[in-house]
Amino acid sequence: MPYYSYGYGYDSANLIYLILLVPVLLLSLYAQAAVSGNFSRYSKVTNRRGLTGAQAAASVLRAHGITDVGIARCSGKLTDHYDPRNNTIFLSDSVYDAATVAAVGVAAHEAGHAVQYAVGYGPVKLRSAIVKTTQLSSQASFIILMLGLVLYSQPILLLGIVLFGVVAFFQLVTLPVEFNASHRALETLEGEHILEDEEMAGARKVLRAAALTYVAALLSSLLQLLRYVLIFLNRSGNRRGGRR
Repeated sequence: MPYYSYGYGYDSANLIYLILLVPVLLLSLYAQAAVSGNFSRYSKVTNRRGLTGAQAAASVLRAHGITDVGIARCSGKLTDHYDPRNNTIFLSDSVYDAATVAAVGVAAHEAGHAVQYAVGYGPVKLRSAIVKTTQLSSQASFIILMLGLVLYSQPILLLGIVLFGVVAFFQLVTLPVEFNASHRALETLEGEHILEDEEMAGARKVLRAAALTYVAALLSSLLQLLRYVLIFLNRSGNRRGGRR
């Protein structure tokens, strides 16, 4: 019966999902706590050179011979980002004019993204190429997945899985982009002596915690994708069994 098949596929997939969800959820909670804790801790530590986040970002750009990237302030907390559309690094209030180890680390990371675009770093070019497709897929995937589940339509469910897979792929591509930006930032901070040795340890902790949030987000999306794939496969198996 269709109702029985729906329940079996959905429940078995949910069981696997819930078993795997616990470690992923714990990792996500740990990552968020680590970001908040390390940023708060090292936002209280003034760097010896007295450089603000904006000045540190400018120093990283100069070290790589980049002179055409703007640096501006944005509102919010930990909303720092580089926008390739207007070639500008946006730094939050707690980073832009703060002369702390945390501010320098975060600002240097965003400058690392600007360097990636300047040198044509492969993964960042790929991410930029699929960002619009990902936005559309993200908006449509949930609705289509729910329609596939409710209507018990395998073609619709498969389409939703493909669209959700695009979102997961985008997050996968984001990982090397984020890790590489941090690597460039830390390498420059150390090479240009923008931070001292003990200050570098603090910057590393801040950036590693931030990177871990991207790992947790990817694992969460992959787990959700696995859940839908299992539902799809279970339903397909039940349908073939029903025809015998």
